Amino acid sequence: MNSEASSTPEASSPAAPPTTPFEWIGGEDRVHALVERFYDLMDLEPAYAELRAAHGSDLASARQKLFWFLCGWLGGPDHYQSRFGHPRLRMRHMPFSIGIKERDQWVACMDQAMGETGVPAELRTRLKESFMGTADWMRNKGV
Repeated sequence: MNSEASSTPEASSPAAPPTTPFEWIGGEDRVHALVERFYDLMDLEPAYAELRAAHGSDLASARQKLFWFLCGWLGGPDHYQSRFGHPRLRMRHMPFSIGIKERDQWVACMDQAMGETGVPAELRTRLKESFMGTADWMRNKGV
């Protein structure tokens, strides 16, 4: 008779649920993919023409800053604040004319980017609500 002890496979415990939207979205690589798709869509889709026009000819700086900002805003590394201090979103966006159309285009473009980059549906819904609240607060013209 074989004296080898029978071993029972250890039950694998389910992975802990993500504690932040940053973890839920998948970390820096996924936030970067989201930002890249957001700006690519802004460039490609006629539905976002006014939004694109407000960003000037070069999107490189905007892409980098949004990536840094979103990492921290979603609960990950605070790249933006470590470089520029408090985001002061409303103040920093005052030079740009932001009305209902620009707000709606920004949120629609981000929502499309979230859908195309595989942001989980429940998180996408929550983020879209948060983005809308922030985008509405940023408006500085009536229409």
